Amino acid sequence: MAASPLNAARRRRLADSSFAYPRQRKYPIDTPGRARNALARAAQSNTAGTYRHVATAVRAKWGNTVATVGPKRGTLSGPGLRRR
Repeated sequence: MAASPLNAARRRRLADSSFAYPRQRKYPIDTPGRARNALARAAQSNTAGTYRHVATAVRAKWGNTVATVGPKRGTLSGPGLRRR
């Protein structure tokens, strides 16, 4: 089931712990779908530090239930080539 759209009012109601960067309230990770999206957006930033930080926050909150995202590598269980 897809998460409901995150409009401004719902985003304001989220707890700080629902974000990968709580002080800036960036990259919401309150649902597995949004956590995957946060990983994808962090991968687009082309900085390893941002992706690493978001991935650490997602792993702390969701464990291994959220797939890693990357241009060429990443699987549900860990590093490796993705199967298409």
